[in-house]
Parts: sequence; C-alpha cells; structure tokens
Amino acid sequence: MIGRPDNPYAVKPPFRTIAVPVGSILLGSTMGLVPIIATEPIVPPFGLMLLLAWRLLRPEIWAAWAALPLGLADDLISGHYLGTSMMLWTVALLVLDWVDHVLVWRDWWMEWLIAAVAITAIDMGSWAVSQPLESRTSITTLLPQLIAAILLFPIVLRLTALLDRWRLKR
Repeated sequence: MIGRPDNPYAVKPPFRTIAVPVGSILLGSTMGLVPIIATEPIVPPFGLMLLLAWRLLRPEIWAAWAALPLGLADDLISGHYLGTSMMLWTVALLVLDWVDHVLVWRDWWMEWLIAAVAITAIDMGSWAVSQPLESRTSITTLLPQLIAAILLFPIVLRLTALLDRWRLKR
C-alpha cells in the first residue's frame, strides 16, 4: 500500500490498472468490424485513437514496445497486412516520447494537433503499405475517415479520461 489511507488513489487494483487501458484499445480496434457499407473507409481507427489518447493522457504507463502487441492485435482484428499497425504504432509512440521531451507544456489544443498529425500520418502510412504496386486508388479516399477521426478525437480523449478516473478508483 502506497500513500496515506485517506488518499482515494492510494490503493489501485492491479488487474484494473492494466486491463482497462489495454481492453479499451482492443475494444476500439474491434469497432472496425461494425458492418457499415460504404465505398470509402469511413469508420475512424478507434484503436489507434484510444492508444494515442491513453499515451497523451498517461505517458508513464506506456513504453514504446507496448505498441507491438497492441498493433499485432489491431492487425489481426482489422485485416491489415501483418506488421503494419505494429510498425506504425511503435513509430508513433517513439515520436510521442520525443515530443514529450521537446514540448515543456501542452494544452488540449496541442494534444488535438499532435493526435491529428499522428492519425493522418499513420492512416497514410497504412494506406501506402496496403496498396498493390499497380493500384490506382487515390489517397483522397482516406479523407472521410481522417476528418471523422480528427473531429472525434476530443470525445475519445474525454472518454479515456473518464476510464482513467474509474481505473484509479479504489
């Protein structure tokens, strides 16, 4: 037991402290399985958005290697080429580590901008990796998904903060 007994955050259930972040990211990755019929990708990458939200909210609980198993699960669930999310998510966490050292402070606008850049870069990287050599698919097909993901990120960040508050309760 760490801390004073009157501190509500002194005793943390160990299973909940680990299971909530990981479980929410895996649940977010399964959102791509929702049967929506569209000609372009429109469902935002909720697994990625939750990973970024957890990383921006609680950087101390995520090492860069944590993106490997989470990315593997996302690749298996979403049907990407194996290793796509593993590589791109790991690079994103490494870049976020670098951003944490460069930026002394940041507010929610800065976090939204960081997440928007990361979501755009990862979606474009995933699109580039998944294209066959002779494909004529335009990158503009990603625009509905990118716009939805960027606009929904503050809601995902708020949801993550609520989950984090519940995770740390006694």
